[in-house]
Amino acid sequence: MRTSMPGGAAGRTLMGLLLILWFTLPMIPVALWAVAGRWHAPAVLPQTYSWEGWSSAASSGLFPALLASALLGAGVAILATPLGFMAAVSIRRLPRRYARPVEGILLAPLAIPPFALVMGMNVVLLRAHVPAAAGVLLLLVVTALPYTVFMFRSALAGYDDRFEEAARSLGASKAQSIRHVRLPLLTAATSRAAFLAFLVGWGDYIVTLIVGGGQLRTLPMTLASAASATGNEQLTAVLSLTVVLPPLALLTALLLTRRHGRIR
Repeated sequence: MRTSMPGGAAGRTLMGLLLILWFTLPMIPVALWAVAGRWHAPAVLPQTYSWEGWSSAASSGLFPALLASALLGAGVAILATPLGFMAAVSIRRLPRRYARPVEGILLAPLAIPPFALVMGMNVVLLRAHVPAAAGVLLLLVVTALPYTVFMFRSALAGYDDRFEEAARSLGASKAQSIRHVRLPLLTAATSRAAFLAFLVGWGDYIVTLIVGGGQLRTLPMTLASAASATGNEQLTAVLSLTVVLPPLALLTALLLTRRHGRIR
């Protein structure tokens, strides 16, 4: 894309700015509602500003919900990332005629509607007496697995095993070749896979609602509860920003870390 995009560096810069504008424009009204005290039509901007929505969010359980969502997202990322890597490595070693069906099975959760998957598995989890938190985590790991497998499959398509063979021939053990060769070469794919898995757990609502049975109070649950009531525009806007901003901050940190690693 970099070589074929017209306009060269200027065209790429313009396209990047347009994409940033495309994603940030819808968030401007939400950000204004988060600090709006009084905003009635036909006024373009709020007539008064207030931080009451933030205090209401704090009193409605914002920080426990934030912690629950962060722990759920981190748990999904910790489990789904290595599982996706092992599945991608196993598929890579299979013959092509066997690799395609196995890959299709691993990607099947993307084709199944989430509601149907949750309703079917919820009965199994209830009969097996699986705790609500463990059931939510298990189903979200299954949901995130296709994304992690796809990330590692794409990375392993251009991975050359001869780097590890060269390290082994120079005296490195298998563990050392994995630590000093494989992991650095797959750092970008690992960070992308972990980030996508984190998003699955962070932004989930259906699985947490049905399987959790109201025992897990995450940010999406709190946001849905506020949005279902009338007159909570400011509180809903505050919770919406709280759902969106932490993943953006995490993504920015990953991009900066990757850029710093390339410079090193």
